[in-house]
Amino acid sequence: MERPTAHIHAIGTAVPSHDIHRSFIDWAQPRLADPRERTLFRRMAARSGIEHRWSVLPQAADGGSPVELGGFYHGNHPPSTAQRMAVYAEAAPALAIDAIMALGDEIPIDRITHLVVASCTGFVAPGVDQIIIQRLGLSPAIERTLVGFMGCYAAVAALRVAHHIARSDSESRVLIVTVELSSLHLTGRQDIESLLAALQFGDGAAAALVSAEPSGLALDRFFCATIPDSSELIRWTIGDEGFEMTLSGQVPGRIANALREPDMRGQMLQGRMPEESVWAVHAGGRSILDAVANGLDLPEDALDESRSVLEAYGNMSSATLMFVLARMLKRKDVQSGVALAFGPGLAAEGFDFSAS
Repeated sequence: MERPTAHIHAIGTAVPSHDIHRSFIDWAQPRLADPRERTLFRRMAARSGIEHRWSVLPQAADGGSPVELGGFYHGNHPPSTAQRMAVYAEAAPALAIDAIMALGDEIPIDRITHLVVASCTGFVAPGVDQIIIQRLGLSPAIERTLVGFMGCYAAVAALRVAHHIARSDSESRVLIVTVELSSLHLTGRQDIESLLAALQFGDGAAAALVSAEPSGLALDRFFCATIPDSSELIRWTIGDEGFEMTLSGQVPGRIANALREPDMRGQMLQGRMPEESVWAVHAGGRSILDAVANGLDLPEDALDESRSVLEAYGNMSSATLMFVLARMLKRKDVQSGVALAFGPGLAAEGFDFSAS
């Protein structure tokens, strides 16, 4: 008997109200002692393709950013990991519920049988999944899965779980939530590579409903691949003063080269030409999107949805791809496409999708 196909029916998104992007740039520049590095930072910030990044951290006492007097990061010592996790425990469930409420504006979210939560920017137990169920008054019998600490491609893993559930149980209705509070992890490091990495990230959450009912975007053929000898290029380490991100400047070049390899292309495209699909690519940064476009020889406008998400929100880790897919759902011209995200490993994960 042929198994049913999983479908994303709708996606709701949410970001906090505090825009920190410009204040971060103003704060970061003076921390670079070398004038050449300050010039380079300004140029990279201007070319980042980012206009806004949002944070759950409250404004400082005078209405300023978290790095100003009275803000979360003001002072001689960065907040401890414990302090950051205390904020996560309160703010992550709240932002996740905002995304679920936005989903509810798109589609009824009753009869939920499974909940899949993806997050890599914090830990709390009872988890965000249990807090969501309690605060929304959902059934305690809902089966829960947590996708933790996978990084930017965790949305693919969460959707893959939902895909398998929907294919094995045609009556299931899977609620997926991705929630990331990247702004909790600004470190005290003041080298240019660290500051440029911090320049990319913001906070956001998304919620999606997946089932076997044929509407929305149909999911098919999940895939994953690891780029050889790249495990040190993206790292996410838990330190005493937050989670420490390592994001090598070699990443875009390695991605572009990998996408030119016949084996990688074959795994992603199964013999199709890149321009035959629409592309929902995780907006990890302008250089990442440029690398994908160059590596796959895509038309100039092929990644417009991803670039728009990057401009409006920055890189929200696992939530970012969901924001791009939300835009795909609203388009009338989508026939078939490929979703793609990169993260620690250096690994690529993705899947095919098509309009129902």
